[in-house]
Amino acid sequence: MKTIALLTDFGQSDNFVGVMKGVISSLCPQSLCLDITHAVPSWNIRAAAFLLWKSYSFFPHQTVFLVVVDPTVGSWRKILIVKTRHYHFVGPDNGVLSWAAEEDGVVSLVSASNSKYFLPQVSATFQGRDIFAPLAAHIACGVALSRLGRAEKKMVSLEFPRPQISSSRIIAEVIYIDKFGNAILNIKKEDFASFRKLYLKTKKGLVGLEKKTFYHQAKKGRFFLLEGSFGFLEIALKEDSAASYLKLSVGMKVEIILK
Repeated sequence: MKTIALLTDFGQSDNFVGVMKGVISSLCPQSLCLDITHAVPSWNIRAAAFLLWKSYSFFPHQTVFLVVVDPTVGSWRKILIVKTRHYHFVGPDNGVLSWAAEEDGVVSLVSASNSKYFLPQVSATFQGRDIFAPLAAHIACGVALSRLGRAEKKMVSLEFPRPQISSSRIIAEVIYIDKFGNAILNIKKEDFASFRKLYLKTKKGLVGLEKKTFYHQAKKGRFFLLEGSFGFLEIALKEDSAASYLKLSVGMKVEIILK
């Protein structure tokens, strides 16, 4: 049984995810479909790339990852199949696959062009159903990548934002906000090892950030930093949304004063 793992921005209120699973089950009934998430913020390629990157290695080797966060659906963009050392990735060539695929080690790239492996009728607005899902199913059932399209030499790659670190401050970036309102930053725990007092610079002044190991250590109403399960530091507010209170959003720069 080959695992197919789905990650989309489709949500759960429409039939999109269910129909894709129906296509996969029809074409490769012996496959196992698992959901990573379908709650990626709409059209947010970077959030999807981050979640895929921080998820893929927990799945069995040979899993086929089907990723549909595709703001330019139906346009000129390529539909990409990436074989890495341990996995296959199927998705639009917009960078969404790049962080995960590059970390695992890209072996080969194919842009899907053989319509024999699509559904007979292809919609310009729902290629997740008509192209991506069939491709994932055929790969899971053992179809060689060379039969699905033509070889490519490179894919679109997202650049991971690097923090600016000095002796007195760090300029970081919010790379993801989870369901609880924790704002994940592009910085690691070791960046703060030698500092006892940290302050977040806001329009209203400096806000103290306590350093914690787990959420329950913090006091209600106090902002704090801790290393979360993604492996990066996050700004949190106990049992509340730090992102909402501080008006943080993905891609926003934040300045942390070090003392």
